Amino acid sequence: MALSMTSAPPANQWLAHPRPKPETKLRLFCFPYAGGGTTSFQFWSKSLPRTIEVCPVQLAGRGNRVRESPATRLLPLVEDLATGLVPFLDMPFAFFGHSMGAMIAFELTRFLRREGEALPAHLFLSGSSAPQYPVPKRHIYDLPERELLEELRRLNGTPKEVLDNPELMQLMLPIIRADFAVCQTYIAPEELPLDCPVTVFGGLQDVDVTREGLSAWREQTTGAFSLWMLKGDHFFLHTSQGKLHEVISQVLHRIEGRFTAGAGAA
Repeated sequence: MALSMTSAPPANQWLAHPRPKPETKLRLFCFPYAGGGTTSFQFWSKSLPRTIEVCPVQLAGRGNRVRESPATRLLPLVEDLATGLVPFLDMPFAFFGHSMGAMIAFELTRFLRREGEALPAHLFLSGSSAPQYPVPKRHIYDLPERELLEELRRLNGTPKEVLDNPELMQLMLPIIRADFAVCQTYIAPEELPLDCPVTVFGGLQDVDVTREGLSAWREQTTGAFSLWMLKGDHFFLHTSQGKLHEVISQVLHRIEGRFTAGAGAA
């Protein structure tokens, strides 16, 4: 059953891309890591093919949605997100998500399948173990502030100048706690594997997300699967962005060719 559009918020609440591109052949929706936002993807359009419209997804609590309370559970977040994004799934599209964003991209795809909506031509899942892989759950979203800040320093994803700015951290901590709650309370419902192709990325120096956990995503699809290990820790998407974009560009180019050939045959 198709999702109702009556409650969908305005487009600019969900998507933060500067302007539609007339030459667009495929949209790439990008989902952020915990505590992150659309700025992680603001320069991706310059590195990816001009026919790809990069669509960073704006979650509640940040950007122009700063007055909204951030979500604390994944499945309700995905349901709301689907309502907002379905109007933009009117052409071939793919999902990219890093860490928390990978969980969002995966569960959003499964939700769209249950609702009979269009599905991504490809899933790019980055910096996250597969949901069925046994990883000890460390609940850090409810840690005292000092311990939480120490954990953020260990993870190395928050700039030092931000961590050392008490006023800025007071604004950021509620979002970070909410995002960690999204990740650390998530239990994936048992469902059949997806049939879309999946490309997984991991960091060679990531001490929390192992190659085994990344390889376990293979069980979540009957389609093609590939795994790329890139230089860097958990935030290799910044330090190895060139190689990351190279792989994504190659995959999306093949998808474009397939859809273009199909249109020509029709």
